Amino acid sequence: MKPMLLLYNENAGRGRIALNVESLVAIFEEGGYDVRTKSLRFDENPLEGEGELSLVVVCGGDGTINYIINSMRALGLDIPIGVIPAGTANDFAGALGLSNRPEEAARQIVSGRVERVDCGCVNGLYFINVLSFGLFTTTSQHTPDSLKHRFGKLAYLVVGAQDLRNLRTIPLDIVCDGEQMHTDCLLGLVFNGETAGRFKFARQASVRDGLLDLIIINRHNLLKAVCGVLTYFVTGNENYAVQHLRGSRFELRSELAPDTDVDGQAGREFPLTVECLHGAVGIVVP
Repeated sequence: MKPMLLLYNENAGRGRIALNVESLVAIFEEGGYDVRTKSLRFDENPLEGEGELSLVVVCGGDGTINYIINSMRALGLDIPIGVIPAGTANDFAGALGLSNRPEEAARQIVSGRVERVDCGCVNGLYFINVLSFGLFTTTSQHTPDSLKHRFGKLAYLVVGAQDLRNLRTIPLDIVCDGEQMHTDCLLGLVFNGETAGRFKFARQASVRDGLLDLIIINRHNLLKAVCGVLTYFVTGNENYAVQHLRGSRFELRSELAPDTDVDGQAGREFPLTVECLHGAVGIVVP
């Protein structure tokens, strides 16, 4: 039997994921795993003292996966990760093609294969999906779990609308793989995947290409910015409001030092050095 750790966030999946633990354990045991289970606490490293493991399965959303990857890195571990999507948006799991049904996702992991995928790193903090700054940056952090459970992804729109009161322009200096530029923006997003809140921003992005995608929403009045963003969603082409850069390393500076967010959690302070770590994480894919 292969030793495996099943980690679950009790608050994920509208609070229902804990009810599925027994059935998930049964599926993995049938697949030849010796399963240990642990409810996650975000004030400790869940891998500390766990001994040798052949697989770590994470039940939760992007923020939970982010926490586990950073926990592994802190201990110098490189253990294959299986993901059972149980968050609000599950952007990273969506990029991997994993089922949103917990038991089906468990079966996909049992019959799947390990693939090396990229992750981002910003000032020593790892992220698997997206780093953001500017307008709406703290929306995910400030959206209560009760609202997520009730409205799902729409909860982000409800809370995000309140951020419009804090609309401000960010002067941003960018170095992309050695090339320098400047812009005044409202919002910046650095993608490893292609979606945020399951909204497809970075259509060219892939967790396997060794590149990150920087999407900049440039300064305009609100109506003009919204029209430009909607046009970008429809056509996928840059325009007066949306700028799209691709690279393996970004250096970002701003005199305003805006708040940042990584995968729904509080991020690092400006200035930022953001790098793509190609093939840095072993993930079980269908």
